[in-house]
Amino acid sequence: MIERLSLPIPLTARDGELLVRRASPADLDAIVRLLSDDPISAGRGDVADDGDRTAYADALARITADAGNELLVVVNSAATVVGILQLTVIPGMARRGSTRLLVEAVRVASTERSAGVGSAVMRWLVEQAAVELRAPLVQLASDAARSDAHRFYRRLGFVDSHVGFKYHRAMPTAPSADTGTPAP
Repeated sequence: MIERLSLPIPLTARDGELLVRRASPADLDAIVRLLSDDPISAGRGDVADDGDRTAYADALARITADAGNELLVVVNSAATVVGILQLTVIPGMARRGSTRLLVEAVRVASTERSAGVGSAVMRWLVEQAAVELRAPLVQLASDAARSDAHRFYRRLGFVDSHVGFKYHRAMPTAPSADTGTPAP
């Protein structure tokens, strides 16, 4: 949990009032729904299957327990979670020891897109949150297929300055609890 971040924070979007706050285990179903609401995430396996609930709960617990990470939810005036984003503070050596604020897993409910939710959250992020976290550089990665998101980020002043690479390694199955051997 990033303690220096002042939360919850009220924001105003074009279509109404929002509240940005830390995610809690009670938000898990809404978070998974937002991931599965996104076609690219769904194509990667985020399909809101009940069998994956433990994996998502474990991930949320790891994120919230990590001092350099924060998972935030965006809640509308009807108390519905309409957005999420993960923040990671990365201390660095480059740029004379500058801290970076990495933004990941930005999702806005498909029913709320073009309502100003993303703009309000991202403006708060670069104008207030990054200052509180003493991070002069805010960076994010966006899947190459997300051309609408790229236009959105450019419109907010983000610059597509780097080429990113990923290496995906299949993880071994978890050992079974009673034998210590990989589960089938």
